[in-house]
Amino acid sequence: MWISWVLLALLLFWAVGAYNRLIRLRSAALQAFGALDAHWQRWIALLAQYAASRIEATEDDASAGGAADTQAALDAAAAQFAASLAVARARPLDGDAAATLSAAAQVLDTAWQSLAHEAARAGEGVAPPALAPWIHQREQLALHAGEARRLFNEAVGQYNHAIGQFPANLLAWLFGMKKGRAL
Repeated sequence: MWISWVLLALLLFWAVGAYNRLIRLRSAALQAFGALDAHWQRWIALLAQYAASRIEATEDDASAGGAADTQAALDAAAAQFAASLAVARARPLDGDAAATLSAAAQVLDTAWQSLAHEAARAGEGVAPPALAPWIHQREQLALHAGEARRLFNEAVGQYNHAIGQFPANLLAWLFGMKKGRAL
């Protein structure tokens, strides 16, 4: 009789430890997303500042309408990215939200690169001086966001690995924990 109590106690202690480990790993992934979110919020703020400066420049220069389509695509991509980020912020480990956010980030980066490329083409291969500071700030943000993204992906990988291990996967199933998706 006492052996069954000991075994039950051991099972209980193991379950509590395994559950705490899964929660700790999940929390680490969520914190890593928070850091990535902060960098992406700065990118959205930078785009808003760029849009405001672009409007001021357009008001001062009536001939500044050549890149309107590219700028409109950038604005639309920024809006899509901001909406996707808001959804992912609510559910950072959700696979669908992460896939949508990842796609929106790629679209936004492509729109930004198109704008920079078009500006460089119009400026004979060199970005105009008005765009150069924005390009530099974006490069700095991309560098830091890339590192934050790498850390998030590592944290998600560790969490997913822990959920996939037997017998912890039984606890994950019991408590409704699902694998996350890297960005």
